[in-house]
Amino acid sequence: MALFLVQHGKSLSKNQDPEQSLSEEGLSDVQRIANGAKEQKIPISRILHSGKKRAQQTADIFAAAFNPTDGVQKISGINPLDDVSHFADKINSTENLMLVGHLPFMEKLTSYLITGSVHKLVLKFQNGGIVCLDEDNGAWFIKWTLMPKI
Repeated sequence: MALFLVQHGKSLSKNQDPEQSLSEEGLSDVQRIANGAKEQKIPISRILHSGKKRAQQTADIFAAAFNPTDGVQKISGINPLDDVSHFADKINSTENLMLVGHLPFMEKLTSYLITGSVHKLVLKFQNGGIVCLDEDNGAWFIKWTLMPKI
């Protein structure tokens, strides 16, 4: 099982769009990353997102590229300030799951899974990038990342 963590693409400011839809740059970056990942034939079984418009748009772009067998679903518990330990305890290690969310949740979840602490930053996310985590004998590690910018 692999866990694919994605911070939503860059979004418009609340002044421009109260729902904070993806910006043109955000749409472009997410589409480019999704296309690049698709070429690697990554098996995604399900995509979960927070329900915020920018996360749903990002999830929909990845879904179009990967056609996950179990579809795309909105879930609770992955908003920016939600408790990552609560979510981590629910991760199903038998599926290839993509999670589309927000900071600081995504960085804290990565830190928590790898170090057991949300206070030890192990990776800086980029809007629209993918971080692939995998598990070996109960220990999580970063397998690879694909980011819009070097």
